[in-house]
Amino acid sequence: MLDDLCDWEKATALLARQSPRWEPGTASGYHRFTHGFLIGEVIRRICQQSIGAYFADQIATRLDADFHIGLAAEHDHRVSDVVPAPGPAPSANPHVAIPVGAYVTAQDTWSTQWRRAEIPTADGYGNARSVAAVQSVLAAGGQTPQGRLLSEATCRAVFDQQSHGTDLVLGIPLRLGMGYALNASNAPVTTANPHTCYWGGRGGSLVVNDLDAHVTVAYVINQMTNLGLTDPRGQKHLHTAYAALAH
Repeated sequence: MLDDLCDWEKATALLARQSPRWEPGTASGYHRFTHGFLIGEVIRRICQQSIGAYFADQIATRLDADFHIGLAAEHDHRVSDVVPAPGPAPSANPHVAIPVGAYVTAQDTWSTQWRRAEIPTADGYGNARSVAAVQSVLAAGGQTPQGRLLSEATCRAVFDQQSHGTDLVLGIPLRLGMGYALNASNAPVTTANPHTCYWGGRGGSLVVNDLDAHVTVAYVINQMTNLGLTDPRGQKHLHTAYAALAH
């Protein structure tokens, strides 16, 4: 699996040959690694750049954000390797239609092969400050001190509901918009403001964009758990941030 993920041409060719598992629009299934390949291949064909190069040129450099999709060797000494989660990875949920499937291990991400590859949904390198800098473009309605990066219409499109129900891969209730999960009473992340979107990582990382409060909260980790969006560490930081806003 690692070799396939690190081979852009092979990964995108395999995805292009796949048929939908269910009628589009009727359910959701978390893509894990593949979502970024689908978007990245569109960027590559239109802009003639890899997604890592495009992100660096058009977003990270303009925002002065120290975030990288695929890592150059010159930054290897700066990396804090992830610490594997204690205990086994989650098994397939017997109540959903699709098994959780194979995972990339924490040890896989220590490799040079992983660092040099561009796997947009999984091998981004940065810190909480850089994640917040990039994501806050959405919370600010697309406007930045350096100029507009997203149109207001694009920001609004994030909240066009695509599905609402039990995700067929994660096995948890999710309300999904365009590229993000959305506020919902039964969601793992909730705020008081309706125009809030979020996502996180399997290890416990979390980012929340609140367009009503114009706030972004980002939390990153190297000590992983298997709790994902329900990890109490990220939840604690989120609640603390909103408590501060109330004062």
